[in-house]
Amino acid sequence: MYQLRAHRSFVSYIDRSREFYAAQGYSKPYEWPHYHDVPFTPLKKPLSESRVGLVTTAEKPKPPGVVSLEMLIQREIYAEPSNSIPQSFFTDILSWDKEATHTKDVNSFLPINQLNEYVSSGRIGSASARFYGVPTDYSKSKTLDLYAPQILQWCREDGVDAVILSAL
Repeated sequence: MYQLRAHRSFVSYIDRSREFYAAQGYSKPYEWPHYHDVPFTPLKKPLSESRVGLVTTAEKPKPPGVVSLEMLIQREIYAEPSNSIPQSFFTDILSWDKEATHTKDVNSFLPINQLNEYVSSGRIGSASARFYGVPTDYSKSKTLDLYAPQILQWCREDGVDAVILSAL
């Protein structure tokens, strides 16, 4: 699928994902979502007048020492108040190069503080009172049929005009 080179010129995420699923025993490769009509729309007002929300793929913090197998398997979407940012999120079961990076700096994947700085400077109108979480789940149908509609509903409840998806 990809050619070995003396130096890395790119990382083929799609090829690596297909190889990962094949190694897990899936007979059918992962099917990437595609849309003929992209479900995004331009802002109807300037960003300086818009309310912006944040969506992360990090899971809610789990109680220390109380992580069970059921908690690891059961993924839940959530909306949490933006004024009380957790010091950490539950990311232990997710796969990434844990020697090259870490998730100890919450601002690196949930930039609420930076968003509030943009509010203070007038770059955006306001920040949503909540941030939203969609834990990593490899089910396209759950994402399209359950998670996305719920996040959209919460965003509408909060008067959000635009969201930033900050994937972990």
